[in-house]
Amino acid sequence: MGTVLKCIVLDDELLGLTYLKMLCQQIEGVEVVKAYSDPLVFLSEVQYLEFDFCISDIEMPGINGLELGKLIPNCPIIFTTAYKQYAVDAFGMDAIDYITKPIQKERLIQGVKKLRKYLNTNTPKRTYIQLQTDRGKTSILFSQLYYIRNSDIDSRDKLARLEDGSTLILKNVSFERLLEQLPENQFCRINKKEILALRIVKYFTVHEITTLLLDEKGRALSFSLNDTYRKRFLGKMPGGQIT
Repeated sequence: MGTVLKCIVLDDELLGLTYLKMLCQQIEGVEVVKAYSDPLVFLSEVQYLEFDFCISDIEMPGINGLELGKLIPNCPIIFTTAYKQYAVDAFGMDAIDYITKPIQKERLIQGVKKLRKYLNTNTPKRTYIQLQTDRGKTSILFSQLYYIRNSDIDSRDKLARLEDGSTLILKNVSFERLLEQLPENQFCRINKKEILALRIVKYFTVHEITTLLLDEKGRALSFSLNDTYRKRFLGKMPGGQIT
């Protein structure tokens, strides 16, 4: 099946939107994040959404699909429309596919296959993670991130310690979701409350990891290594030897 692709669908006609959403839900490896009948509402919320591509009608009130595509240039789009005259413009802006209505499931599957091929060929290796914080949505470079731990105030939130010494509050996110997005060879969960960047590890014992970071008193900052996560941690460390 491959990676699950998260999709936004847009169509100003509710029946068409419902039908398009239903088709997407029948395609293995596609998850509909949200469906919009108003493209302007989508644009007002886009910064808070996590998705891989859009399936959009072209003729819509307020702003058409082609104009929409220009406002989100880094987002792959599959256009759906009852009209053929927009095809040249659509492919001129590097649309993934152009599907005329009525949409058939098999034709939409072809479009998704084109999308996967495009992503495999053109998507650069990701160097950051996008998360919702108490200040709004932000991108954090993997190279900036030292560790993430549970918030003492609300366990649904996490605290991210960054390279510049600052701390970000990550809102309502699980460790499982974080680990899905962080590079497996660069980060590891080490206990029930913390994820650690492997590059800051100085040395470790059966129960403790000492890092290159210093606390307020200038001492090496240490973390506990839990039995549940020890084997995975050792498997990621060069040599995997306990001192």
